[in-house]
Amino acid sequence: MTSPVYPAATQSNLARTVLRLAVGVVFFAHGWQKIFEYTIPGTQAAFVQMGVPAAQLVAPAIGFLELLGGAAIILGVLVRPVAALLALDMLGALFLVHAPAGIFADKGGYELVLVLAAGAAALAIVGAGRFSIDALVFGRSQNRTIAALA
Repeated sequence: MTSPVYPAATQSNLARTVLRLAVGVVFFAHGWQKIFEYTIPGTQAAFVQMGVPAAQLVAPAIGFLELLGGAAIILGVLVRPVAALLALDMLGALFLVHAPAGIFADKGGYELVLVLAAGAAALAIVGAGRFSIDALVFGRSQNRTIAALA
């Protein structure tokens, strides 16, 4: 049932914006932490300790993906491809690092990465919505391939 105040399309766009902001802020913060607080060498060492394959290459790639991808999600820029990459990032974290600890985060579990993977996957499916740079740039583009990537 839709609200009498906002039509369904507006509600959908508002919901996408809320999801984008929440998911984007968390990814941005985690990327910032990996790059600037832990530093790239510190993040590489942590990834090695966690058993992440190719940690020397993967750690900076993930740090920058989360930092720049989080910013892109917040702004609504190329949301579908960026969100798809972030969902894969979280699935990797879930299966490579967090799954053995169970669900609860206080034991190193996967609850946060599962929610972030789901939020990113949802954005990859539905896109940024009207209140985004994607909508300003691509709008209702005749080129569905380019619009789908955005």
